[in-house]
Amino acid sequence: MTTRYAHMYIGGEWVPPAGGKYFPSENPARGEMWAEIPEGGEADVDRAVQAARKAFKDGQWSRMTPSDRGHLLRRIAEAVRDRAETIARCDTTDNGKVYRDSLAEVQMTWHWFHYFAGMADKIQGDYLPLTGEQWAYTIREPVGVVAAILPWNSPTLLAAWKLAPALAAGCTVVLKPAEQTSAGALELARAFEDAGVPPGVINVVTGYGETVGAALVRHPGVNKIAFTGSTETARQITRMSAAHLTKLQFELGGKSPNIIFEDADFQQALHASLSGMFVNSGQQCSVCSRILIHESIFDRFVDRFVAAARKIRVGDPMDPRTHMGAIVSREQLEKIERYVAMAVQEGGTILCGGDRPQDPALQRGYFYNPTVITGLSPSSAVCQDEIFGPVTVLFKFKDEDEAVALANDCGYGLVAGVWTDDIRRAHRVARRLEAGLVWINNYRQHHWTQPYGGVKMSGYGREGGFEVIREYTQVKTVQVDMRTERPAPYQD
Repeated sequence: MTTRYAHMYIGGEWVPPAGGKYFPSENPARGEMWAEIPEGGEADVDRAVQAARKAFKDGQWSRMTPSDRGHLLRRIAEAVRDRAETIARCDTTDNGKVYRDSLAEVQMTWHWFHYFAGMADKIQGDYLPLTGEQWAYTIREPVGVVAAILPWNSPTLLAAWKLAPALAAGCTVVLKPAEQTSAGALELARAFEDAGVPPGVINVVTGYGETVGAALVRHPGVNKIAFTGSTETARQITRMSAAHLTKLQFELGGKSPNIIFEDADFQQALHASLSGMFVNSGQQCSVCSRILIHESIFDRFVDRFVAAARKIRVGDPMDPRTHMGAIVSREQLEKIERYVAMAVQEGGTILCGGDRPQDPALQRGYFYNPTVITGLSPSSAVCQDEIFGPVTVLFKFKDEDEAVALANDCGYGLVAGVWTDDIRRAHRVARRLEAGLVWINNYRQHHWTQPYGGVKMSGYGREGGFEVIREYTQVKTVQVDMRTERPAPYQD
């Protein structure tokens, strides 16, 4: 049966799309449509931006104290947790992620909302002593209306990453979910309504990137764009938003290295590499799609890693026995297959995977087996491009300098991992890596208190911690002169 979502959430109301159109949402585990989603357009975007501007400038939100904003964020946290199972089912049905992972992510948003709830009344400026009777102070003010444009791989958690600090800072938001995962965003909007979010503070407009996304990016009423997605889309956003010099924040792709030295805890590094690569079928920007292993343990590590990868159960994402669910779409599945074929053409050796599962029950859906490749040049397209699938490449290195050179030999710079018991080497290598976040003896552990973001083609700006508040505020300086006498200018 097809579920029909008839309305979007704009200005505190549930409204149909202005153009009267709807688009299908596909279940990638079954290869069939499961929901109809409102297809927003330019008129819907304009209505949402106007509602957000009104709430920011003249509405209840503009008069709310920071402490009251914090109380509201706590109510949002509880309301989302109450609806967690429904939202998670929508996310999994939309993107194919294993349900327990979707549910864990939705439940984790509680921490983000509560953390930034506590920060809402702690955003403050500085006192600047000048000279004599002159002094100055700074004020951190909200940037205004934020367009939050989301990806499909962790839609609800990444919505919280943007919404929580934006609201704590005093901004209002127009949320544009990925077209592949819009149902969960509309269910999320019901939680905002349950929490008593004032009209216009959070708006959810569904639709395609080339229409809704483009209209948001070009809209003169949008003060900031917070985007998580591909580097190429970020380039397009930069060009389209240039006319209004809109503030930009990008969390983009990755081709992240995980470096394992000979003295590392072998079992811990193995387990973290497996989970750090094959989570959500490799469809995360932070997966370790390049694993660098010291030559003295390379063969042993490869044997264990491949043996464990072959045991990963690919299947129905709603089945609690499943380890790895579906690829989000046929288009994405075919992209993965093209890159694996390219790896073979470039001389790579496929140690496991490289094909679709043979289980007859999975033939209608978009599934791909965990794939491990060796023998490629670091400059090959498979080692340089973000594939966004369950495909990792293993490299051998002989010393620290070679490991760092291999790790940095990539246009991306999102995250990296370092495994060693040598504390000096751990910190030395972390300093040398070109990445926005480096894990030492860990991989893919995210925490709401720490900044997260990339360098190079992985974007700029940071999510998480107090650092992200700087992304949603702007500094105003007030200079005070208390002198009662001033010399006359331009006198001989």
